[in-house]
Amino acid sequence: QVHLVESGGGLVEAGGSLRLSCAASGSTFSSLALAWYRQAPGKQREQVATGTPGGRIDYTDSVKGRFTISRDNAKNMVYLQMNSLKPEDTAVYYCNARRTFNDYKIGPNYWGQGTQVTVSS
Repeated sequence: QVHLVESGGGLVEAGGSLRLSCAASGSTFSSLALAWYRQAPGKQREQVATGTPGGRIDYTDSVKGRFTISRDNAKNMVYLQMNSLKPEDTAVYYCNARRTFNDYKIGPNYWGQGTQVTVSS
């Protein structure tokens, strides 16, 4: 079992920045693939950024160049730095973890409770 707790959401004006944090516990953190997803009202949950223990990182096209995912294995933390925020980034953001084998994701998804990000125009 992996327990995830997000923080750092809030209200920001367009063009501003926020940093989301996610604290993980319950598993060997360094072996987890970590990701951030978001879900806007009336839309499906989408993967925003993901990173594997081996260093493979991927972003959805709409956030490339603006968002950065990072991890601190010593603190069991994963972050999402969000710059140049747009109103369309408004959503509930969820931290996600999966165990890996040879840097490939395996097993169930673990989710945090979500944190609201609202970007005003």
